[in-house]
Amino acid sequence: MNKTAAEARVLIQQIAPAAATRPDVDVVVCPPFTALHAAAYPDVARAAVQLGAQDMFWKDTGAYTGEVAPGMLLKLGCRYVIIGHSERRGRFGVLEPDFTPEVLSVFGETDATVQLKTHAAFRHGLTPIVCCGETLGERRAGRTDAVVTQQLEHGLEGVSADQARNLVIAYEPVWAIGTGEVCDPEEANRVCGVIRGALGRQFGDVAASIRIQYGGSVKATNAAAILSREEIDGALVGGASLVAEEFNQIVAAAPRR
Repeated sequence: MNKTAAEARVLIQQIAPAAATRPDVDVVVCPPFTALHAAAYPDVARAAVQLGAQDMFWKDTGAYTGEVAPGMLLKLGCRYVIIGHSERRGRFGVLEPDFTPEVLSVFGETDATVQLKTHAAFRHGLTPIVCCGETLGERRAGRTDAVVTQQLEHGLEGVSADQARNLVIAYEPVWAIGTGEVCDPEEANRVCGVIRGALGRQFGDVAASIRIQYGGSVKATNAAAILSREEIDGALVGGASLVAEEFNQIVAAAPRR
């Protein structure tokens, strides 16, 4: 919930030149709904920056006050949509040991709603960026691998292997979102490997080509260490994306593969 329409347009204009120098990197910005129209014009694709939304509803139309439909996003030029972000699954910025989505939920996202939204995204030709990640309590209990595996199994149920080719997964531990804490690059890489293994059981060989990102306090100072890991194909950037210079350094840190 940052940037007005005018501010978002300025930020994208500041990001675009750096993005254009890295045609090997997909750069996507996901402004608030109120800024999507301003961000899309002039044509962001021409400036090497693609447009995505932070969320959407799974119905095409109807009496769902306050929600945004997939077709509405398409008409604004969106190609991507974030689904099941940790800030929607559980309360962020809180580090109590008993922190669980069931106890401290903000928006009530579940694996079931993630599944509905993922199918809706594919139905409309949008690329879903599906998020998964554990709370601090779950990590301390040694349940990280089980939690992310379950989230993917349930959230992606019914997705075909052909659809999965266009899927993006973001591993973002809840305890690292907006807290300044960052998962150790080696551990983030290990969990992303667990995620790829889970995707392999669901989609077979297609899993090798599915992009898996890390998200959680990614900054210019740690981007290179994170993005250089074998299982990590990109970053879902939060606060650092609000400062053009910082974000541009993260784009520059992406290894050439």
